[in-house]
Amino acid sequence: MSDTDNLKLKQTYLKNISFKDLSIIKNIIFWLDAIPDDKKYKNAIFARPFNDKNAIPQQLTGDNFYIKNQFHGYGGKSYQCIEVHDQIYLIWFDQYSKALWLQIFRVQERVSKSDNKYLLYNTKPKQLTKAIESNFDTSFVISKNNFLYGLCEINNRDYLYSLDLKKTKQAICKIKKFDNFVGNLSSNSIGNLFSWIEWNSDCMPWEQNHLFFASIDNAGKIKEIKEFTNKVINEGKNVSFFQPYWISENMLVCSEDSTGWWNLCFIDVADIKKIVLKKRIIKSLTEYGSPQWVSGISFFSGNIENLFCLAKKENIWLLEKYKNLCCIQEHELPFSSISDFSVFDQKLVIRGNTISSFNHLFENDFEEKDSVNFSKEISFEPINDFSKPESFWFKGFNNELTHAFIYRPLFERFTKSPLIVKAHSGPTSYFDGSFNSEVQNWTSLGFMVAEVNYGGSSGFGRKYRERLNYKWGILDSYDCKALVLNLIRLNLVDSSKIAILGNSAGGLTAINSLCQGNVFKAAICKYPVLDLKDMNQKTHRFEKGYLNSLLGEYSKFRNDYQLRSPINKMYTLKKPILLFHGKEDLVISYKQTLKIRDIILKNNKHSEVILFDNEGHGFKNIANKKIVLFKSQKFLERTLSI
Repeated sequence: MSDTDNLKLKQTYLKNISFKDLSIIKNIIFWLDAIPDDKKYKNAIFARPFNDKNAIPQQLTGDNFYIKNQFHGYGGKSYQCIEVHDQIYLIWFDQYSKALWLQIFRVQERVSKSDNKYLLYNTKPKQLTKAIESNFDTSFVISKNNFLYGLCEINNRDYLYSLDLKKTKQAICKIKKFDNFVGNLSSNSIGNLFSWIEWNSDCMPWEQNHLFFASIDNAGKIKEIKEFTNKVINEGKNVSFFQPYWISENMLVCSEDSTGWWNLCFIDVADIKKIVLKKRIIKSLTEYGSPQWVSGISFFSGNIENLFCLAKKENIWLLEKYKNLCCIQEHELPFSSISDFSVFDQKLVIRGNTISSFNHLFENDFEEKDSVNFSKEISFEPINDFSKPESFWFKGFNNELTHAFIYRPLFERFTKSPLIVKAHSGPTSYFDGSFNSEVQNWTSLGFMVAEVNYGGSSGFGRKYRERLNYKWGILDSYDCKALVLNLIRLNLVDSSKIAILGNSAGGLTAINSLCQGNVFKAAICKYPVLDLKDMNQKTHRFEKGYLNSLLGEYSKFRNDYQLRSPINKMYTLKKPILLFHGKEDLVISYKQTLKIRDIILKNNKHSEVILFDNEGHGFKNIANKKIVLFKSQKFLERTLSI
């Protein structure tokens, strides 16, 4: 192979790195990436020097692992690396061996340009636990006496446990059994104070949770547990704490939403018997947090001398730098969404998407350069011709201002554009305006696309999220319809050519919208929620309490569950529907779609149901994605007479 071929191969390889679950320690960044295997899914943890984009990655873990976090069903970050006495402890859970693993490294001081051994192995991979049917979180803590602490879920109960890092294939030592749910385990810099959040099974962690502190004795046992309560913040009201994170021996930062927005607070735990709220930073319309569907979401990283915080204000991401609890810098970021954020000393790494491209990695050492023009520093390779998201506010349910992104067609193919309305899944999720190839495909065909952040969506404060309480299946569909009527009044779209798309919970919104009046002419859904009674009975533990707020307790609101379930409306629905579902879906069984297949095919000649043998809840196969796009295009051409 020629040098030119080698260079092309290297460039292609580096371009395809995902940088999933990004971390930084010392001068090394870490991430998780898939490794090729024809028979089963495998992945590994990789590393390379900070701010060296041309460095060939070093694979740290072997070829026979599937590193994945399934804590509380949705999981989150799948490994953790921790600095201990100038060594780096890498800890992960492997789905094949059903065990926790540890490997210890040290940074190699001098690396030749032809070598990619940035870390040296201090130990071989060590299987810490016996095989165990458990979901482990990766918010690990290592104490001075060489014990590892963590959270796990066994037989639908949550536990705080410990392991002796000197032993192998050991049983976990359960230290505390929790009444309901627990998350966000963290410790101070010397490892004698722990913190975590707990929440009840009848609610979600972003609706209400409780912040706890615990002191640990020299033997590694809990001496005392104290819940944080404060007259101003959480006495007598539902409050959600987000990412309690230690920045020194005694100081912890987190955010809490007692004002209706997740705002910063600093808590002094010099004395666990007398926990003090040291400082609050209140900013309206600004979120220092998001709903904790998965574990390991990070908005704060660093220490008391150099603390970096992310915040979102409307559709703008901000990066703030704090020194001794005072904000000394603020930067506007060019990202529309941020998936990873980590800091070591003043070295910062962020991975995010923009409105024109995705999966960008930004690295900066603020010690060397504390004044940054992010738009210039981040190298983009945007698509030349693309439709930009336009923030659009309209009056939705109860005349309340509601948000959407609209994307205008790339060219004037029609006198008035046909419209595709997208309802997001979640339904606590939200559209952020990030680049989406499907949206761009529709705008390139002359469609206008609208992404609706209906009431209940995140990013607009607690009150906006709580609009959907008891109204799922009503308010969300109303907001989608209200947006369309607004665009029709503005003479922007063709009222005879309007379709709605939705996946999962968005499928429920889409089909219910199709049933209400004659605004929507057709619907396309992937793995839709169809039967709320079935969902209540079969949904997994973490999400069980979600329906209590969206609809109410089943025993009291049984009739609402029936009335808002699309499966009960199929006999009277004569409009065309295109449904896609994977047979490996563990969240919503494809058998729910099978139940309505014959009915919708009989009711409308244009309806179609397509099942994929090798897909789950969220399609991953590229060939299948192409089929979905092709079938969707042909379906809309037929049903909207295009």
